[in-house]
Amino acid sequence: MISWSEFATCAPRIAATFARRHAANANLCLLATLRSDGYPRISPIEPRLFEDRLWIVGMPATTKFNDLARDPRFCLHTATTATVPVEGDAKLWGRVRDVRDSDQQQRFAEYLFAEIGLDLRGQAFEHFYAADLTGASTVESGDGHLDITIWKPSEPERVVRKH
Repeated sequence: MISWSEFATCAPRIAATFARRHAANANLCLLATLRSDGYPRISPIEPRLFEDRLWIVGMPATTKFNDLARDPRFCLHTATTATVPVEGDAKLWGRVRDVRDSDQQQRFAEYLFAEIGLDLRGQAFEHFYAADLTGASTVESGDGHLDITIWKPSEPERVVRKH
């Protein structure tokens, strides 16, 4: 599993765009999962960077987490609201791993409480998903062109310019 700092070293442009758009959207992203009937589901989520990992954690007993328990593949997209992505957008995809480390879950609960005031301290997490990235991309526009940056593990970022 690649850490966030390793990802940012391998894919600095994508990591920076994701971090910027994630922060600009109040941490809100769109999470794509696969439903039990095989159709895609898109749900809002507030992923967090914590202890050098990307975490996909949220309200218990939601269908998106049932989807991930059944099939760990996901795509995470910074919520785009403009037809031309002047500020850029980012997509990260991979698989989640359900981490059952109660000490780490409690450190995360302390972090969330300090960060946003949400008090989950002392509670067990039904699902505590660490994201293992298997690919990523960004789209940025400027001066009549689109720059599409693509990353795959074991490869450097590459930029494709579309006019």
